[in-house]
Amino acid sequence: MELVSPAGNIEKLRYAYEYGADTAYIGLKKFSLRIKADNFYGDEYNEIKRLKEKYPEKRLFCALNISFHNKDIDNFLAELDFFKQYPIDAFIIQDIGMVNILKKHFPDTHLHLSTQANCINREAVKMYHDLGFKRVVLGREASLKEIREIKDAVPEMELEVFAHGAMCVAYSGRCLLSAYMTGRGANSGFCSHACRWDYKVLEERERPGEYFPIFEGEDFTAVLSSKDLCMIDHLDDMKAAGVDALKIEGRMKSLYYVAMVTRAYRKQIDALEGKISAEEAAPYVAELYKAAHREFATGFYYNRADADKTTSGASDSEYELMGTIGACADKNEVLSLASKNRAAEEKAFAEMHPQKKAAVLEARKQQNDNHIYAEDKPGWQFFTYNSMNKLDAGTPLEFVGPDVTALPDSDYQFVDPKTGMIRDWISHGHECLIYTSKPIKPDYIVRAKSTEPAPLERYPNLKK
Repeated sequence: MELVSPAGNIEKLRYAYEYGADTAYIGLKKFSLRIKADNFYGDEYNEIKRLKEKYPEKRLFCALNISFHNKDIDNFLAELDFFKQYPIDAFIIQDIGMVNILKKHFPDTHLHLSTQANCINREAVKMYHDLGFKRVVLGREASLKEIREIKDAVPEMELEVFAHGAMCVAYSGRCLLSAYMTGRGANSGFCSHACRWDYKVLEERERPGEYFPIFEGEDFTAVLSSKDLCMIDHLDDMKAAGVDALKIEGRMKSLYYVAMVTRAYRKQIDALEGKISAEEAAPYVAELYKAAHREFATGFYYNRADADKTTSGASDSEYELMGTIGACADKNEVLSLASKNRAAEEKAFAEMHPQKKAAVLEARKQQNDNHIYAEDKPGWQFFTYNSMNKLDAGTPLEFVGPDVTALPDSDYQFVDPKTGMIRDWISHGHECLIYTSKPIKPDYIVRAKSTEPAPLERYPNLKK
C-alpha cells in the first residue's frame, strides 16, 4: 500500500519524504481547503524540483479541492503558468467543473477525486473512472466491507482512504457550520474549526428540551469535537479490503507530527509487507502516541457508532519540538576558531587594568556568562542546529531520526558558530551549532519533554 503524507510547506515536504512517505500532498495558493496552511507560493517550485531529484521514487500530489466559483476558475486559468512549474503527479479535486480544464492543460497529470466529493459507492466510482479519474479518495463514511465491494466492482480504479488524523462532524468534511457562524466557508478553505469550540448548550428550536450530548470537564465542554482517526493496528484489514493507498491528514500540523506519524505508518506497512518484522516496527508504532492527538477511534470502518462519539480536550503531546538538525560542520574549523578567539580574549584580558578586569568578571557573573570555548572531544561532532523554541543548555533532549526511535542526550553543548563560544541557551532565530557524541544525521528532529501536564493528566478521557 502506498503511504500518502501531508506537507504544508517545503520543510514539511522534505520531512514527509525523509521519514517514509511514498507520496506527499500539498496545496497551492488559494485553491486548497487548507488556506491557513503555509501552502506554496512564489518560486518554491525550484526547491520542490530539487527534492524530487533527491527522491526520484517519491511522488507529489496537489490538492485543488475547494468548491470553485466562477471567479476561482478565472483565477486558476490566470495562474496556469505558475502551476505548470511544479512537478505534480496528480491533482486532487472535488469540483467536476475542473475535469476538462485539467485534462486540457495538464494532459499527463493524473486526476484524483477528493474525499470532499463523498464518493462511497461502486456506481459513482464507475462514473468517475469513465470521466478519466485514476484514483478515488473515498468518503470517510465508507466501511471496510463497502470498500471491498467497490474494489471488486471496479478493480481498475485506485482507492485511497484516510488512515490517520483529525476528523470533523461534517459529511466527508463538507461543513457549513463554519460559514454559518463566522462567514468563513470551510468548502473554500477558510474553516474556523467551529466544531472544536466550547459550547454551553446545543438545543434545536423545534425540539425544546432535547439536547445534543455534552461532556463537561474542568475547563472545557465537548459538543461537536470528533475523535481522531487511527488505523495503524488495522492495516491488514485495510489491505484485505482492497485499499491501494493510505492517507494521513494534517497539512496544518507540525513538522514533528508529520514526521512521527509518517514514520510509524511506514514501519507498520513495511512489517505488513514482510520487509521488517513486527517486533522491529513496534517501537516506532509506540512513538506514534507521542505526537499530538485526541482520543483515537477507527471511524466508520468497522462500526458507525464509534465515529459518532465525540471527545474532549485539546490535541496534545508529551513532547515539544525544539529544533532540527542541519548539516554537519567541519570540526577542525570550529575548534580552530574557538582556539583563536580564546587566545585573543585571554591576551586582551591579561593586558587589562586590574579594576577593569574586576568589572569584566563581575559583569560576566551577573549575566551568568562563563566565556567557555569549545574544546576537542573525541567522537563528538558539530551540526547546524535550527532552533524552534527557547532551550536552556543541559535540558534533557532526544534526537529522533527516520530509523532511530530516540537518542537521549544531556551532555551536548550549544556553540556560537561565529566565535566557537559555548552558549547557555538558544532560541528561535539564533545561529547555533550543537556539539554532541550521539550518532545523529541531518534532518533528525530534536525534542524535549513538554513542560505542560501530560494529556492524560489534563484530560483523563484521552486514551489510545
